[in-house]
Amino acid sequence: MRRLVVSASSRTGLVRSNNEDIILVADRFVRNDSYSTEIDISQTSRFVIALADGMGGCNAGEVASADTLENLRFFISDLPDGLTDSGFMGLMNGWLESINKIIASKGHVDSRLSNMGTTLVALACYDGKFFRMNCGDSRLYRLREGKLEQLTVDHSLNVVMGVETHSHLLTNCIGAGCDTSYLEVTELSSGIQPGDVYMLCSDGLNDMISDREINDLLADGRGAGALCDAAIEAGGYDNVSVCVLMVM
Repeated sequence: MRRLVVSASSRTGLVRSNNEDIILVADRFVRNDSYSTEIDISQTSRFVIALADGMGGCNAGEVASADTLENLRFFISDLPDGLTDSGFMGLMNGWLESINKIIASKGHVDSRLSNMGTTLVALACYDGKFFRMNCGDSRLYRLREGKLEQLTVDHSLNVVMGVETHSHLLTNCIGAGCDTSYLEVTELSSGIQPGDVYMLCSDGLNDMISDREINDLLADGRGAGALCDAAIEAGGYDNVSVCVLMVM
């Protein structure tokens, strides 16, 4: 494994008026835009690729998601060298406590931002090792040898609203008054192989198209833009954001 070929796309969709999703690819933020790049692993030992799906209505969700990813970017870059896996994980959980306080404090100062929150899913590279992180129901998938696997577990409950309708109830997130927030952090380096494809997405993708459709699109070599297009063509009821990483 020497490089990652990355594509990212974040769209508003067909129903909502603003986009509360945002993607971070190393130093680049992506919202209402598309972006592609290559990352040379042999030359870059530390970076983070992350996706946040904000909530809170009006502009509050987009504030929470952007603040979270901007803070995460600086936190990863400022970590000391030489941390063990457990040391890295411990500091990331300390970061979660800190960002929760930051998000809450903005709501205390400005009532329009009260109870805003966001999900988070990320792949972080630290000293050449890869860690997956998630808080909420944004997802990380891996396509390996044609088979799609969801690597993260949704922190949500499926609530039946009627005979044909249902809703997702988040049980874990950053902000939004969640006082039991937690961050799942797992080291992935031994599991990353050339030919693998990793995909981060907001629920605006997986709520609109099936895992089988996602599998077929990724297996066909399609990038983030094509996956967003498929979700929007299926109805685009929510913001949709996707980041695809091909391991070369």
